[in-house]
Amino acid sequence: MALFSDRLGLIGTENAFKIGPYIREDETASGRPVIRCNLGEPDFPLPKHIRDEVHRQIEAGKTHYCDPQGIIPLREAIAKDVGERRGLKISPDQVVVTAGAKPPIGFAQQVYCNPGDEVIYPSPGYPVYESFTTYLGSKPVPLHLDEARGFTFDASDLAALITPRTKLVFMNFPSNPTGGVATKQQLEEMARVFLAKAPADARMFSDEVYETILFDGALHHSIASVPGMQKRTIIVSAVSKTYSWTGGRVGWAVLPTAEEADAFRNMNINYYSCLSEYNEWGAKVAIEAPESRTAIQEMVTAFQTRRDATVKALNEIPGVACRSPKGAFYLFPNISGVCERVGAVKAFDALPETLRSKTSPATLFQLFLLFRHGLATMDRRSFGRIGSEGKHYLRFSIATSLEDLKEAVVRFSRAADDNAGLADYVAKGERLF
Repeated sequence: MALFSDRLGLIGTENAFKIGPYIREDETASGRPVIRCNLGEPDFPLPKHIRDEVHRQIEAGKTHYCDPQGIIPLREAIAKDVGERRGLKISPDQVVVTAGAKPPIGFAQQVYCNPGDEVIYPSPGYPVYESFTTYLGSKPVPLHLDEARGFTFDASDLAALITPRTKLVFMNFPSNPTGGVATKQQLEEMARVFLAKAPADARMFSDEVYETILFDGALHHSIASVPGMQKRTIIVSAVSKTYSWTGGRVGWAVLPTAEEADAFRNMNINYYSCLSEYNEWGAKVAIEAPESRTAIQEMVTAFQTRRDATVKALNEIPGVACRSPKGAFYLFPNISGVCERVGAVKAFDALPETLRSKTSPATLFQLFLLFRHGLATMDRRSFGRIGSEGKHYLRFSIATSLEDLKEAVVRFSRAADDNAGLADYVAKGERLF
């Protein structure tokens, strides 16, 4: 018998965390700090009024088991906030509090999908969508996003993929990794297609975790607000990005019915019983306190300044084409020209097939950037591998200081001209995927 189960080989990962040990390895070997543009984590402190509430609740003894669905005051706050901002009537019984916004991705696939059911998800997109689909035996159906259309998609793209076996459709606006934002009209057209073509028991999974991080006056719209869609849509968000509280691990799913919420509650019980009650009280304050609006706006303003400066600087590098995203805190530059010029495409083509299946030209350049030039980014394959061949992009997180971002562009530019360095790096063959 083998040590590991067969299914373990089917699950992917989130490479943003895989890069962490590589960064430490490089900093130890080189003695220089790495510029971190890999993690999707705001670099702002948790606002003081939220910290104070967490401390107060710990002192009050809120350190024991609590309701696996989430404490009622927090579910009431979520139901009110999500409902009012989307024009929906939501009951606290439809809300399940989870350990961040990630568990609902797997929960949804376990609750709704049987082996062979089809799951549509954006690509490039958050990698756990694809990872859980293959792991649980569903059929992955990537919806490839078009750079020319701002990395969004339209109703015809969705219509072409829906079949009688469709069970879940994942949607993520504003998007990770591209920063794409859908308009109200686009969402209305997608909803019409979904309602007309998808099976009656199919669900739309609307990942709205970046809902407050929008630029240039863009507004957040939810597909759940389109008439007929609330009863078919799972709305997911969290405190992680909005309040710069990734370590709080408080997220939520708003389900179409209380029956479905009860199924998610049972998943909570089976995986981790419940969340920490003191953080749930902190999340309630985060959602309700007027001070939170000011903290969010300060963070978004800083992100927009960083976006503008970094997009401009990247586009001055020959071989780079970087769009200006409307939301989230990522840039997703097309580096096809760089990969050609620096020799990454040629080096990739010369690799044995066993290695080519594990890497890409963009991956080679990404790792070369890290280990030879001290800049951590993410490659295109990290955001959906199926159908990613020949697509040369990197994700830059701008959740770091403007000074670091300026230095990041300098290091990127040097690496883009370092043909000899890349050839030597690949020849040594130490980290190629």
